[in-house]
Amino acid sequence: MSERFFLYDDTENTRTRFVSFVGENQRFDLAIVQTGRHYGKHLVLDMQGNRFAIIGPDDLEEEGYLEFAFQLNEEDAEELRSFLSEIV
Repeated sequence: MSERFFLYDDTENTRTRFVSFVGENQRFDLAIVQTGRHYGKHLVLDMQGNRFAIIGPDDLEEEGYLEFAFQLNEEDAEELRSFLSEIV
């Protein structure tokens, strides 16, 4: 077997916030990871839907981004966008 080639192998201290809230149509169970790795953006993990995205303020303004990343309809994406805009 050949030697494994790593592009990177770093360890970093992070800050993680776990938050759960109920919207009009669904429950959101999120882990929000702050790290220096992604240029100030947050790693947002949807623990119920098994999806994640790297999100910054510019991503929240991009039309259809949350809908695509988390497979949400417009109404649910707007609830998530509203919450994330408070912390991102």
